[in-house]
Amino acid sequence: MPFSRSIILISILGSSSMVQAETQTMETPFSSECAIVPPVQIQLIDPQVLPDQSIMIQSKKSFVDKNEITHFTGGVVLAAEDKKIQAEQIEVNRIKGEITSSGKTTFQDSTMTVTADSLQASSNEKFVVMENSKYRLNEAPGRGAADKLQLNEQGVQLKGSSFTSCTQEVPDWQISASEINLSTEDEEGEAWNTVFRVKDVPIFYLPYFNFPLSDKRKTGFLYPQIATSNNSGFELGLPFYWNIAENMDATITPYHMSKRGTQLKTEFRYLSGQQNGQIDIEYLEKDNELINNDDARYLTRFQHGGTFSDNYRIYMDYSDLSDDNYLVDIGSDQFSKSDAYLWRIGELGYYSDYWHSVVKLQDFKVLGDNQESYKTIPQLEFESYYPLGFLQSTLVSYGEYSHFESKNEDLPTADRFHGELGINIPYSHPGWFINSDFRVMHTVYQQDNIELASTFLPLEEDVTRTLPKVRIHTGLNFDRDTSLFVEDMTQTFEPQIQYLYVPEKDQDDIFIYDTSTLQDDFDGLFRDRRFSGVDRIAEANQVSIGATTRILNKANEELFRFSVGRIFYLNHSNITFDEDGNREDESSLAGDLFIQLAKRWQLQTDVQYNTDTNTTEKSQISLDYRHDERNIFQISHRYISNLSGVSIEQVSALGSMPINKDWQFVGHVTQDLVNKRSLESYAGVQYESCCWAVRVAYHRNINTNLDDQDFINQDRDEFDSGFMIQFVLKGLGGNQRPLGVDDMLESGIFGYKRPYFLSN
Repeated sequence: MPFSRSIILISILGSSSMVQAETQTMETPFSSECAIVPPVQIQLIDPQVLPDQSIMIQSKKSFVDKNEITHFTGGVVLAAEDKKIQAEQIEVNRIKGEITSSGKTTFQDSTMTVTADSLQASSNEKFVVMENSKYRLNEAPGRGAADKLQLNEQGVQLKGSSFTSCTQEVPDWQISASEINLSTEDEEGEAWNTVFRVKDVPIFYLPYFNFPLSDKRKTGFLYPQIATSNNSGFELGLPFYWNIAENMDATITPYHMSKRGTQLKTEFRYLSGQQNGQIDIEYLEKDNELINNDDARYLTRFQHGGTFSDNYRIYMDYSDLSDDNYLVDIGSDQFSKSDAYLWRIGELGYYSDYWHSVVKLQDFKVLGDNQESYKTIPQLEFESYYPLGFLQSTLVSYGEYSHFESKNEDLPTADRFHGELGINIPYSHPGWFINSDFRVMHTVYQQDNIELASTFLPLEEDVTRTLPKVRIHTGLNFDRDTSLFVEDMTQTFEPQIQYLYVPEKDQDDIFIYDTSTLQDDFDGLFRDRRFSGVDRIAEANQVSIGATTRILNKANEELFRFSVGRIFYLNHSNITFDEDGNREDESSLAGDLFIQLAKRWQLQTDVQYNTDTNTTEKSQISLDYRHDERNIFQISHRYISNLSGVSIEQVSALGSMPINKDWQFVGHVTQDLVNKRSLESYAGVQYESCCWAVRVAYHRNINTNLDDQDFINQDRDEFDSGFMIQFVLKGLGGNQRPLGVDDMLESGIFGYKRPYFLSN
């Protein structure tokens, strides 16, 4: 019984038919962009599970043969659930549950879109077979062709097939295989007798390999790491990823260096509740570059952190290496080549509403020919804040016990008890604030092994020190409307003054265990201490005066800031004399400047200037441009007049810019102006398209021998240089993220400091 331009709803198990209103269906075209077609729910037709399952067919003509086989011709569209078939001719056998097409046929479901010369489908056997087909994946970038393509409940099987994630007519890369199986259950693919081609040129052959179809973790080899350097020669790493369990994995990398030998790198990660950790081991049995030295070279690091039982926090970071020059010679992703020490710490803390306590083990492994630092095994800290109920005051207390030891048997050891008790009275108002702090500090030392150190210092075994501290810090906040440069701006003026008093106390009978001088920048003018530890508590009878002015736009964004201030000493111990004998009863002038030059340009500088000698003691300045993640420019200058008796002056330039849509350039250089030499240079180009990405970079940086006693100011002309290459084939490793440029910007000795972020 023929029909003209009809739509028929046919029950797969039933024998009746009925006319329905016409509906429009549209074929999803093949995309030429990187975009992925949104997925839809996939479900094979199963008459036993879904006995009322129906298919909808649209055609120009149709007729029924012996009430068993229905023939459709002329622009036929068949739809069932999430599946759709388009062909010139389609036959439906309702008794056997079979569908057959001839002529150009298009099949689409949630996983792929396929065009073929013919199609056979069976709802009973639950399969679809297409001959001489071309396909495109809908949930991931990928397309190809197959002599025979079969879909079933387990996934997709392709015979005589090819695959690529490129969209060009002649793809940048593709693989061809005698058979490819894509498993929807395991979310992985397998390929046999595979030939990898670049621009249709065969590159290599693999008898078998498998690959993930999603971003789900999967055991297997990762992309190789390729680099060269003067220090190590040609470098090749073959990382193997091991998906051990849902909450742990490992990466094992044999890393061959042509000059040094083969190194083994392992990274193990784990999760347990709200805690996580990582163990890294790098091991080189013998370094061929070291003459008359057969010792193994290694680096280990263990990191762990997290919370448990609501109030408890734990953190550990322990690392070790075989020799001081390991980072300089071989390098590591764990540390920078410029690191002068390894920080080791284990910490367990308890935190409640008004108090917290911490148990800490701390040590530093100093690299190079430097004095070993002290380790604290253990250090116990307690701090509490108890509201008193008047004037917003708080009773504050702090206690600490530390045991200091050193690997140098000639240095003293000590037990230190330090406690503070006082009242803090903070009071603030929109136009002004005043913070008052009154404390009594008491310290007890028990020092041992002081015989040798006592020959040049008047050390005592038992020392008791009690000092009061008074700190009053107040400031005003003024603001006004201004149109000096741009309309609708707000200018602020924020003067502040602080008085700090700590009486004089001779502390030469105490050795230095964990104390060093703090930075003397503008913010440091208003601290209540000059040293990081309590081995020295500086006498203070001083007034700090400073002021800040800002310009804010209507959105309260800071466009301009200028701060300047200094300390005036009222006591005699802090008053010094210059080389000409002139009295210096005030600190250097400290200031900082910030200017938002344009929407994406900013200038920032900090300076410490001695007005008596008219010399700059420290300064740094940077000019930054940041349009987005790909468009960045920075130039900076650093100067220190005296760092361990050495003058430091360096200038750096860094830039990242797109060459076009696919190409990116990143480069940075650092120059030593004192010794007139380059310290570091880096240049890298990166190409990234929809289907693949590659990065090639060149680096050159000065070598440092930490066995040299004068390694800070070495007059050496030795550099390490080399190339690095990295590539990614998209579509053969799940959902790969773009390479990005952050690691290129932060590589090397002097990394990029982002001006808009507090996490630098």
